[in-house]
Amino acid sequence: MALHGVMAANGALHLMVYAPYGRTGISMLQDYCRRLGIGWSDSEVRDLALTLKALPQDHPIVPLLRNSPDFADRAGLADALLNPLDRSYTVQQVMDLLKRTDFAFGRWVRQAPYMPECGAITATPHAARLLALEPEERYAAMELFRGTMVRHSLVAYKEQPCTSGALSFEGEGWLGYIPIRQPDTIAVKDRLPEGATAVLINRNHSFTDLYLPVNERQDRLLAAVDGERTIAEICQPDEREIAREFFQQLWRYDQVVFDTCEA
Repeated sequence: MALHGVMAANGALHLMVYAPYGRTGISMLQDYCRRLGIGWSDSEVRDLALTLKALPQDHPIVPLLRNSPDFADRAGLADALLNPLDRSYTVQQVMDLLKRTDFAFGRWVRQAPYMPECGAITATPHAARLLALEPEERYAAMELFRGTMVRHSLVAYKEQPCTSGALSFEGEGWLGYIPIRQPDTIAVKDRLPEGATAVLINRNHSFTDLYLPVNERQDRLLAAVDGERTIAEICQPDEREIAREFFQQLWRYDQVVFDTCEA
């Protein structure tokens, strides 16, 4: 990848690529347009937009037509269905691409959908099997389980920094992490599960099972997050085991990121 040669040694790259399984309907319509020889003229794009209104309501592309901003206007429609350079990557293909271009994987920008520790999958008989896999295999399996991912957004590095990827909550280094709330997270406090005082949601997640119930003590720890204090300064000495598990879950569910410079 040409970007690798122009990046600083400690450079980081935010990379987004399309994912294939959630875009099955787009791939089908792209093939349809190629077979009909549909071009980019205003009249052809207008006729395409009118024709899509006649699609069967159970066609795989219909949810995307209804919800994706890519189809909000004719220019977006043309780009989505007529772009000859469109290419999708599975998780495994993303990892292979990074290795071929000498980039190091850092993390998914929104990682909870790729984590077998998050969401409905944790209550299934397959949870332990997933956790036994190597991280890349877990991510690939979760993409197949999720089924409707339309893109992969990730951070990659020219050189692998010691603190990227899966942060360690072993030892005591994590006590020096400074948690920072993600801007699109909210705490819902009505219609709660039993024992919960709030449910935490990242509004960027499209999968509805990715919510994190918190109890009163956890809610108090979260309220103390100000982007300046370390975890050690937030929790009491007798709360450290509770804090370890809780802040790791907050990180997995994309509720916080960490400033690790002081760790």
